[in-house]
Amino acid sequence: MSAEPLTREDVPTNGGAPNLNALAELQAQESGGETGDEGGSRKPSQAEWLIEHARAVAELWKTPDGETFATVPIGDHREHWPLRGAGVRRWLRREYYAVHGKPPGAQAIQDALATLDAIAHLEGPTYPVYVRVAEHNGAIYVDLCDDAWQAVEVTAGGWRVVANPPVRFRRTKGMLPLPVPVAGGSVDELRPLLPGLDDEGWILYVSYLVKSLRARGPYPVLVLQGEQGAGKSSTTRMARGLVDPNTAPLLAVPREERDLLIAARNGWIIALDNLSGTPIWLSDALCRLATGGGWSTRELYSDTDEVLINVQRPVVLNGIDDLLSRDDLRDRAIILHLPPISDEQRRDEDELWREYERVRPRVLGALLDAVSMGLRRWDETKLPWRPRMADYARWIAAAEPALPWEAGAHLDVYTGNRKEAAAVSLESNAVAQAVLALMERREEWEGTATE
Repeated sequence: MSAEPLTREDVPTNGGAPNLNALAELQAQESGGETGDEGGSRKPSQAEWLIEHARAVAELWKTPDGETFATVPIGDHREHWPLRGAGVRRWLRREYYAVHGKPPGAQAIQDALATLDAIAHLEGPTYPVYVRVAEHNGAIYVDLCDDAWQAVEVTAGGWRVVANPPVRFRRTKGMLPLPVPVAGGSVDELRPLLPGLDDEGWILYVSYLVKSLRARGPYPVLVLQGEQGAGKSSTTRMARGLVDPNTAPLLAVPREERDLLIAARNGWIIALDNLSGTPIWLSDALCRLATGGGWSTRELYSDTDEVLINVQRPVVLNGIDDLLSRDDLRDRAIILHLPPISDEQRRDEDELWREYERVRPRVLGALLDAVSMGLRRWDETKLPWRPRMADYARWIAAAEPALPWEAGAHLDVYTGNRKEAAAVSLESNAVAQAVLALMERREEWEGTATE
């Protein structure tokens, strides 16, 4: 007697992935039982096998802007890979070799990928995809970027590390894993490593980090200014390492807006190092990046197709000079002036970063405590007045009970920082200085612009 034919439900799984030999048997059975014997139906081509295998094992889907992805089970977790990327190509090659004992042809993989892309685009469901930080159903998720694709889930009740989060994260080249956060720490454990920050600067620096762990902007632009030896670059690197570590934590000034957009799509925090002022186009682009705005550019190898990009990202800038020559960017900024680090305060580079790595999991846990508090108190938190970047100020006010300073301290410090920035703007403006000089000994003046 012959055995009963297999069905899709009969294919056993190993840690979430179908057994490849059983799946190959099922695919042969569905294609007519072809094994190469006489009388059997046509054996599927390599491309056909790859397509059927991917459809059976992976989930094909697309983003709202039409980028196609495959969600693939790897061991006991899922990974989300762009269909046009190298990850799916490698996976298909390995899956074919595991069953057939030989590699598939390059053209077969190319044909399979093109077909899978069409299937995902026309038949697949639509999901948003995120880089590093996401928000879903009232919870915030932070991608740890580890090999197990774990994330931290932050809710109003606390935070925990979860496998297979309900949001879909995209991994890009250069992204490094965050440490597994540890409960019970304090952000103050980081402060001895940043001697250039005074009490007000420390409050604003920590507040920037707490806001950067929220998926919704607008975000203030953190500007670190000071002469050589003030620790501007290390202060920038520490900020990025607590939220979005990367193999290239500090970027040079982009040559054009397209380069800035590529960096924004491939990372969460944009950290520009050692600027000498900000040209008009960069200032305008950073404003849109911090508070939200769309870009349009022509798709490569196309005359008419358009690519639309709409992203919000936290931004850090550092440099020696006064970096903000335009009021619109200055109005969105937190400006910290770092004094030179004294010989007594300076540490060896190895010692500094060894201590940073020691406290980083506990500091990250403390920042997540503040994020959880912000979620818990967001609806009930009201500000006595609404400054520029009011959503940022309200978020920190909601999180303050979990931060090591008195309630309301951030709003006072932030308001003072904005007034100081406005005064600096007046000092650097020749027309404003002339008007101030004109009005120094009078209450009012009336006349023509020429006069």
